[in-house]
Amino acid sequence: MLAAAVQWAPSEDVEANRAAAAAWIDRAAERGARLIVLPEYSQHCSADLAATAPAAAEPLEGPFTAMLRERAAAHGALVIAGMLERIEGGVANTVVAVDADGIREAYRKVHLYDAFGTRESDWLTAGDVAQAPVVEALGTRIGIETCYDLRFPEATRRLVDAGADVVVVPAEWVRGPQKERHWTTLVTARAIESTVHVVAADQAPPLGVGCSAIVDPMGVALAALGDGEGIAVAPIDPAVTAATRARNPSLANRRYRVG
Repeated sequence: MLAAAVQWAPSEDVEANRAAAAAWIDRAAERGARLIVLPEYSQHCSADLAATAPAAAEPLEGPFTAMLRERAAAHGALVIAGMLERIEGGVANTVVAVDADGIREAYRKVHLYDAFGTRESDWLTAGDVAQAPVVEALGTRIGIETCYDLRFPEATRRLVDAGADVVVVPAEWVRGPQKERHWTTLVTARAIESTVHVVAADQAPPLGVGCSAIVDPMGVALAALGDGEGIAVAPIDPAVTAATRARNPSLANRRYRVG
């Protein structure tokens, strides 16, 4: 199976973003990808989300996910992307996994980004901490987290304990001193410590750092991007995961469990 991490810079215009996201999905599929991961906030993004998100948020079964389903069906793909979901009483930062049959999973971000001078909790509603979103598709099990979740190793480990062999990370990793280093280090660490493939799709500048990558269970970047828009494509092979876990049985050897 080929996976793609799509790196682009969504705007405030939800209609333009739908069209752009559809075009990126088509380009990834043309390169053979069947697991296609777009960034966090692909449906709407701005430099002041606290002000713009409430009006831009959509129902889960809305125009954005309808477009994802249409493109997924056209290509026989599983498409995963971040959106602003209108929920009762507020807005959720939601990652949806969509195929020809519709929404397979909707993960509402648990770890809100209250760091580096930003407070997502001022305007977002956090998801249920009991979530362990894993989708069985394309011959593997795919776990979902997003952006700030990456800083919490237990988030990835819970997905692996729920059966994930691949973890996808749509992100809008905010720019700042050393932030590129944090992003690339954490993506690699999550792959190594849980012996999983990680498909990390960040936004391109001006808001994100870029540096999207597909990393194998040994921490090797199979495909990676700089700070420009583009698509990283690489194979996800369950046999590689199995062989890595045989040589490096850290999951089997651990003495602690994440509750």
